[in-house]
Amino acid sequence: MKSLLWSAILVAASIVSSCQAPIQVAPIEEAGLIPLPKSINSTGKGFLLTADASIQYKGAGNKLETIANYLSDRIAPATGFEMPVSQTFGNIILEQTNGEASEAYQLTIDENEVKITSTSEAGIFYGVQTFLQLFPTEIESSYVESVDWVVPTGSIQDQPEFEYRGSMLDVARHFISIEDVKHYIDQMAKFKFNYLHLHLTDDQGWRIEIKSWPKLTEIGGSTEVGGGKGGFYTQEEYKEIVAYAADQFITVVPEVDMPGHTNAALASYGELNPGVNLPDGDVSTMVEGKIDFDILDKNPVPAELYSGIEVGFSTLATNKERTYQFVEDVIREISEITPGPYFHIGGDESHVTEKPDYIYFVERVQELVQKYGKINVGWDEIATSKLLPGTISQFWAEEENAKLTKEQGNKILMSPAKRTYLDMQYDSTTRIGLHWAAYIELEDSYKWDPSTYVEGINKFDILGVEAPLWTETVTNRADIEYMTFPRLAAIAEVAWSTKDLRSWEDFQRRIAIQGKRWDINKIGFYRSPQVNW
Repeated sequence: MKSLLWSAILVAASIVSSCQAPIQVAPIEEAGLIPLPKSINSTGKGFLLTADASIQYKGAGNKLETIANYLSDRIAPATGFEMPVSQTFGNIILEQTNGEASEAYQLTIDENEVKITSTSEAGIFYGVQTFLQLFPTEIESSYVESVDWVVPTGSIQDQPEFEYRGSMLDVARHFISIEDVKHYIDQMAKFKFNYLHLHLTDDQGWRIEIKSWPKLTEIGGSTEVGGGKGGFYTQEEYKEIVAYAADQFITVVPEVDMPGHTNAALASYGELNPGVNLPDGDVSTMVEGKIDFDILDKNPVPAELYSGIEVGFSTLATNKERTYQFVEDVIREISEITPGPYFHIGGDESHVTEKPDYIYFVERVQELVQKYGKINVGWDEIATSKLLPGTISQFWAEEENAKLTKEQGNKILMSPAKRTYLDMQYDSTTRIGLHWAAYIELEDSYKWDPSTYVEGINKFDILGVEAPLWTETVTNRADIEYMTFPRLAAIAEVAWSTKDLRSWEDFQRRIAIQGKRWDINKIGFYRSPQVNW
């Protein structure tokens, strides 16, 4: 009966609408869409969302109803419209069609109806994000606004340039709460990112519960940069983050950095430790300037907890079977609660690990990751070892390592520090951040092409793009927002939109519109002087 009543209302609304003059609105091209769609065709009219609107979902996907409810929930606060969701009727239609699953989608809007179609649920979700960006910026408000909720008519055909579009959040240097990680996921989803890389361990903290090695969090999770109390996620809390991300079509990639960046683990379990080699030069168990492994095998010494920001001084004992039992246990427990395909093994800045030991370690750990059904990812240094087929090398610094990756037939994840590192200062006056790689203004984040950045590396060699946020100087949500935005939006367009469509001048206009949305959401972004906000 309810279905028949709603059908009658919609028919009546359609009749009334047909008697009214066409609604005029600025074309789709003038909206602040980020990332820029592949193809736009405007028809110069408008679709007016009213209180009698409803959402229909069609198709076999299990998450279609969830997406429909997400759209309804996003629209309700500002409009006051409680839009019903059903499989039987609606003038906003989300339809999963038959065919090979693809992130591509089509958004079609006329004066009476909105339709988003894709062969995948993810594609539907991305179409929803585009649709929401076509509304007046007041749609972001948490209270009812007196606005005509008109979106421009026309059609959009869209698909991503790269299959992997990610951001990394370092929760090890400073512990980031579950609520703030979820907030970060919410912002990523709006720009069609699909991977969240969590840097879970480092010298300053171990942030994930490992039940077979409880001291990792008891001791290793007890501090952070600056000497704060640190923190960690229980496995149940980690699963909560993974599930929350999955609801927005974002896959979590866990990272356990090794054999370097491991001081928190070495402080927790002395038997993993070949020696204590802190940045101040206080080196334990040294013989003629080298670590004496024989002495330490007999009398392992835990490292001291560390809360500075220097790198490259720690290493696991690569010659002990106990180390590989530890590594396997960690991989096994995290893999069991991570449904995504990737496991990140770190591998960067292991300066005190002898090169043959480093290569042996990386090659052996790759086998362990594969044993538990995951695909290896590591920072570009791992390409100096023999990579297993499928292993991904994440380029951040050494172009030669990217070339070594390609020579071995493996894919590259592009994260050049000079373009994508969100912890780099905008300029010399930026209140937090570092600048060892570069000062990175908004234009620097936007004006580069992953397919030509490294000579000899082309689009075929690249899995995707990732923007890391390291947290040596980042302590809370306000810091995250300030360093991330607007640069993350620029990286989103680099990862999604083809180079021939991208224009810095047009992006300057569109990011200014996005800035109004951030203002409404009270996101404290950096107001780059390169943009007329």
